[in-house]
Amino acid sequence: MPPRNCLTACLWSLSLGLAATELQLSSPLDHQVVQRQTVNRGTVSLIGSDGTQADGTIGLETRFVADGRPSPWLRIDCPVVRGRFQCPVDLPAGGWFRLEVRQLRGGEVVADTRVEHLGVGEVFVVTGQSNSANHGEERQTPQSGLVTTFDGTRWRPAHDPQPGASGDGGSFLPAFGDALSRRLGVPVGLVACGIGATSVREWLPKGSRFPNPPTLTHRVRRLDSGEWESDGAAFEGLVARMTPVGPGGFRAVLWHQGESDANQADASRTLAGPLYREYLTRVIGESRRRIGWEPPWFVAQVSYHVPGDEASPDIRAAQASLWRDHIALEGPDSDALKGSLRDSGGKGVHFSGPGLREHGKRWADKVGAWITSPAAHPVSPAQ
Repeated sequence: MPPRNCLTACLWSLSLGLAATELQLSSPLDHQVVQRQTVNRGTVSLIGSDGTQADGTIGLETRFVADGRPSPWLRIDCPVVRGRFQCPVDLPAGGWFRLEVRQLRGGEVVADTRVEHLGVGEVFVVTGQSNSANHGEERQTPQSGLVTTFDGTRWRPAHDPQPGASGDGGSFLPAFGDALSRRLGVPVGLVACGIGATSVREWLPKGSRFPNPPTLTHRVRRLDSGEWESDGAAFEGLVARMTPVGPGGFRAVLWHQGESDANQADASRTLAGPLYREYLTRVIGESRRRIGWEPPWFVAQVSYHVPGDEASPDIRAAQASLWRDHIALEGPDSDALKGSLRDSGGKGVHFSGPGLREHGKRWADKVGAWITSPAAHPVSPAQ
């Protein structure tokens, strides 16, 4: 090749390399599940930069590829502020899709990027105490390939332990995601933040007062008046896990907690059922206020400890009262999971491997029945 042509080719190749770095996406992320707004559709927020600090408009084209079949390119003229852009893209429910994005300038493609795995389906925040977290006897792995989990920065397949929750063992989340995905035919995304051994008192916003302390007191403090108050750390952690997915970004909160309020060895640390209801209602209401919209909450019936101490009628009645008064939706009765479904040969408070899988299935039955019922409204942020 003559020297001049060689130089031209080298410069052309270099310009392609520079152009390829111009278009960068911060949303959506690989393996992300975006909450669908209707049965068949969801809106993805396309957020990124064009490599400049300019204001104006960027010309983009997007398409998704499902099972090797690409959709037509969709043109979007997106406003740019200091090189940053954000615009909605409508996608069908399902996945995994490959999302392809390219930048146009003067009718020519000057940069492109892609997200290899993107799902439009159902997203849930899962919280409470150890049996909502990673304290089960056997780590679990999703079998469907359609269940992922968010650590606050990135999404990944939802094999245990779940990021954001305490413990390093197993959880019910992979089994829940698999069962729900099979039922609904869409990917499932999970945001976990349960903390082992926590009382509902520890989940209250900072400064919330109560008359008697939980058994573990490192998230509460005693006041000179003799009352106790929450330090708010667990509540702030919950809000921090809800916030990144944005308004309307998940279907519901799954709350599994109650053991640390029921039948404590020191009876003075046991929480009365009416106070349990009052405090959990406050957690629900204040968390909604903080995130600026009103996601539904599912509340399970939870009070089991060990054989012989298998239920607290007081705490169970408080949990059921939240369903009756439409403060929360009905979760599964996990107190009913006994024997070989518990760890340590049936002697423990946590679940065995079979117990985790059964627990996940029961959560999927409750949540799935609600999602497919007329009572489940489209997900949308509060106005």
